[in-house]
Amino acid sequence: KQWYQRRVRGKIYGGEGVEISEEVMAKITNLEKQGYGNLPICMAKTHLSLSCDVSKKGVPTGFTVPVKDVVLSAGAGFIYPLAGTISTMPGLPTRPAYYGIDVDTETGQITGLF
Repeated sequence: KQWYQRRVRGKIYGGEGVEISEEVMAKITNLEKQGYGNLPICMAKTHLSLSCDVSKKGVPTGFTVPVKDVVLSAGAGFIYPLAGTISTMPGLPTRPAYYGIDVDTETGQITGLF
């Protein structure tokens, strides 16, 4: 999909092209069919470079953006491609779960794990 590739590499990043597998392209096509094709794109990539390669410092140009997956965030109203080697963090609760975990010092029984 040309529109998707143009939006991912964009003027901001200075990329030359986008590498998208058939599997990821199928997900993009499915999102379009479900009516999400016009949502904004929010890139999930390393913060250490405008490219997806942390060794390319400054303002690199002419690189290819490797899209490893694409995720819909329907509630927030955007799609985010996972570019390069990147992992996403889950939303965390306001009160960490470890506050509810306890160990009985007499029996060694752990409570509050699940």
